[in-house]
Amino acid sequence: MFFNMLKTAVLLIILSGLLLLVGGLIGGVSGIQIALFLSVIMNFITFFFSDRIVLALYKAQPLDKTHYQWIYEIIEELSHKMQLPMPKLWLVTTPMANAFATGRSPKHASIAVTTGILSLLDAEELRGVLAHELAHIKNRDTLITTIAATVASAIGYLAYMLRHMALWGSVSSDRRKENPFALILVSILMPFAATLVQLAISRSREYAADDTGARCSHSPLALASALQKLENNVKYAHMNADDMQQTSTASLFIVHPFTAHSLSSLFATHPPISKRIARLQQLSKKMFS
Repeated sequence: MFFNMLKTAVLLIILSGLLLLVGGLIGGVSGIQIALFLSVIMNFITFFFSDRIVLALYKAQPLDKTHYQWIYEIIEELSHKMQLPMPKLWLVTTPMANAFATGRSPKHASIAVTTGILSLLDAEELRGVLAHELAHIKNRDTLITTIAATVASAIGYLAYMLRHMALWGSVSSDRRKENPFALILVSILMPFAATLVQLAISRSREYAADDTGARCSHSPLALASALQKLENNVKYAHMNADDMQQTSTASLFIVHPFTAHSLSSLFATHPPISKRIARLQQLSKKMFS
């Protein structure tokens, strides 16, 4: 758990360093200031509105407390154990079996489940999934991943500017002596590197949420069973990998919402399910041996 937190901090520092580096290549000190300003503006917008945007994207509706009282009871129990305020619950109508958490803080958190996951999992497995999503809220992963995605997007935008300026010879005066082809190469590699770091952060947070959620629900094997069922379901019900909006939100879900061949493991937003299940099985042995 501590290693995953440390790893996340280091990766965020690296991501921030890449942002400043690209800004510096564009305009020296002024470029760094522009990069920081751009990052602040983008983070401000995503900090306050990212949850509304995501819920609207998937046409989420409030989870009916009359029909799903038992889910509210599970969330209330787990929230009390984790010392969290009760999040808002939402339902997404889709055969894809999945769930996600969003919101800038525990006080402004939401958890969404799909109709597919409600029909696929039994009550104990769903309890494990909900514990996992609450763990994301407790660990403030929804904020961390939002910041990582925002900084990575800022790097991509600045890299585009750098490439344009290098092609037209309009880089800052202290950069004109540099090889424009080298600057173009850097402008291509930087977004690539930023994406890899962003994905590494996402994968690290999934391991941490599995661990926290399994310990809270006191049933690692139930979560492991749920993950296996969800992975099998993706083969038959999944999101459209050609939709850029859906691709950008893939890291929010408990399992990768695309078919296995849509992205290589290098660009996956989630760790392999087999590794997550193996970790949960080891955790179960430690907890009950």
